[in-house]
Amino acid sequence: MIAMGKTLFDKIWDAHTVSDIAGGPTQLYIDRHYCHEVTSPQAFDGLRHRGLGVFRPERTICSPDHNIPTAGQDKPIADPVSRNQVETLERNAAEFGLTIFGIGHEKNGIIHVIGPENGLTLPGYTIVCGDSHTSTHGAVGAVAFGIGTSEVEMVLATQCILQPRPKTMRITVNGTLGEGVTAKDIALFLIAKMTTGGATGYFVEYAGEAIRALNMEQRMTLCNLSIEMGARGGLIAPDDTTIEYLRGREYAPKGAEWDAAVAYWKSLPSDADAVFDREVTFDAAEIEPRVTFGTNPGMGIGISEKIPAPPEDPAARASFEKSLEYMGFEPGQSLEGTPVDYVFLGSCTNGRLEDFRVFSSYVKGKKKADGVTAWLVPGSWAIVKQIKAEGIDRILEDAGFELRQPGCSACLAMNDDKVPAGKLAVSTSNRNFEGRQGPGARTVLAGPLVAAAAAVSGVIKDPRK
Repeated sequence: MIAMGKTLFDKIWDAHTVSDIAGGPTQLYIDRHYCHEVTSPQAFDGLRHRGLGVFRPERTICSPDHNIPTAGQDKPIADPVSRNQVETLERNAAEFGLTIFGIGHEKNGIIHVIGPENGLTLPGYTIVCGDSHTSTHGAVGAVAFGIGTSEVEMVLATQCILQPRPKTMRITVNGTLGEGVTAKDIALFLIAKMTTGGATGYFVEYAGEAIRALNMEQRMTLCNLSIEMGARGGLIAPDDTTIEYLRGREYAPKGAEWDAAVAYWKSLPSDADAVFDREVTFDAAEIEPRVTFGTNPGMGIGISEKIPAPPEDPAARASFEKSLEYMGFEPGQSLEGTPVDYVFLGSCTNGRLEDFRVFSSYVKGKKKADGVTAWLVPGSWAIVKQIKAEGIDRILEDAGFELRQPGCSACLAMNDDKVPAGKLAVSTSNRNFEGRQGPGARTVLAGPLVAAAAAVSGVIKDPRK
């Protein structure tokens, strides 16, 4: 039998397989474990209950992000639940000898932002975190996926995890992106086309001319949203863009180790004769700036399109109509011109330097619309430093915007940044579920360019016009 080539995913998975359980999961070694304050407390309690320590503490990095405020971080956290979660992570990290970038630390930020920017996330790695958007790290060419609390405990205790092997899918986007189209628009387009369950059971590799043209931060946005179409994770083969991004970063290899690492990374891309379980191809010319109209990320349209008619299937129709009722929209409606109350730029999806560059390029010389509350939240303190170095903060200030402190912020209602009931937010985050940004809040997902247009016009607007 002729041996077929391997996919990028297969190469990494096979290299980390400790053992295969007959008829069961794979025992997989984990290179990097990220830990935040929300899903870890029970895992650490489990270690104490069993009298165990952390097997390889140097492989785990902690950073609070979900519960931290984005203003007044030099003061005690006011909300008692949030304060307890953040303080519990600090105590657990100290007790078990783990590295933690705590609130106020120069490296603190959203865990999925600080990993790549510090060189902790590397090609060929297996990476886990008790957070579904761990798929972000796949942008460098890593197998990265979210895990549950019991699995967090498993990784802490053994540096391994039991996982069924996913199937492989390659999504190819050919051609060149049009004016005003961002990585977020690619992702929202793919989720709408694939549906929120269309990649269930698969690990997705993104390929094609449009993907190769993306810089690293744009690739992170795309991989971040893989989970929203049901995928176990998403990844992009490492190339020169990846290597130059990682060069010189604090935790990246140095000297001869760097040279050896680069040689290994260049061996990772899928072989020419690799066979995927499923292949899907799209044309970049089909993609325009996008917005969502419903209560899941798959309910989206191009900004020039109208909300579609309800599906024929009775169950799907009922869900569709319930979603539109919650949002206050109707079939056949164009979202252009819809008044906006809040704009949120940030999250592990769009809180990187690239996103602030895009946002500021649009608002430069303009003014924030009256009546719009804008939360502009960088993903880390390193990004804040670079925003100031590039003068982006002055552009934003001149346009009437305020830069907030790093954190997950209004991506989810676990901190002070909550959108009030009934208010409409144009958000660059990853989910638009009912109540995701606050009880009764209505969320329209979009990229940073559409968000900028909304912030200065006060309505949903095509940024190309």
